[in-house]
Amino acid sequence: MLDIRTMRRIPTFAALAPPALRELAARGVERRYATRQTLFRAGHPSPGMFLVVEGRVRVVRDGADRRQVVHTEGPGATLGEVPLFDGGVLPATAVALLPTRCLVFTLGAIEAAIGQDPRLALLLLGQLSRRVRQLVLRLDRLSFQSVRARLADYLLSRSSAATKHVVSFEGTQTDLAEELGTVREVLVRELRHLRREGVIRATGRDGYQLLDAGKLRQLVAGSQ
Repeated sequence: MLDIRTMRRIPTFAALAPPALRELAARGVERRYATRQTLFRAGHPSPGMFLVVEGRVRVVRDGADRRQVVHTEGPGATLGEVPLFDGGVLPATAVALLPTRCLVFTLGAIEAAIGQDPRLALLLLGQLSRRVRQLVLRLDRLSFQSVRARLADYLLSRSSAATKHVVSFEGTQTDLAEELGTVREVLVRELRHLRREGVIRATGRDGYQLLDAGKLRQLVAGSQ
């Protein structure tokens, strides 16, 4: 049985009525995954809806010669729920990008909780709707932005004054290349170009400081 106090700290469930939380806590299980461990595989039945509590998970489609990233999720995200509702198999594979902790709920657990608090159905519908929006935006970036612009957008989105605008990659360069929809060789070439132009500076293993955020914004804007 899961700890109800843990459930209340999860934004997705925080507003649910206590009886709904008790149903989820009684029927859910906690699972932990090491970096690069698989949560579930495409083509298999879904073991349940995964709620990411800690860590980061990459959902991918594996082709004959390369891996395509579908989306990447962090704490608060739900995964694996589509087959629960449409009766099919899992359409993609999920792999832990970092050490990850999830709560897993069967369809029966979700139905029991919705019976206690129907708002859960709207919360889950909201999660799915946001993912569809994110997938459309991702498709736009892959279709209309150059790799350089996608890299610039990635660097800007992860830069902050609190870290002195130093960005560290999650995972390897290959992981980042997959995230950007390219291959490692192209990513390395684009990083080298940005360093040569004085836009970024290497700070260590897969770490870069942004020296000219304005130039990065121009690259993003120029591709739109």
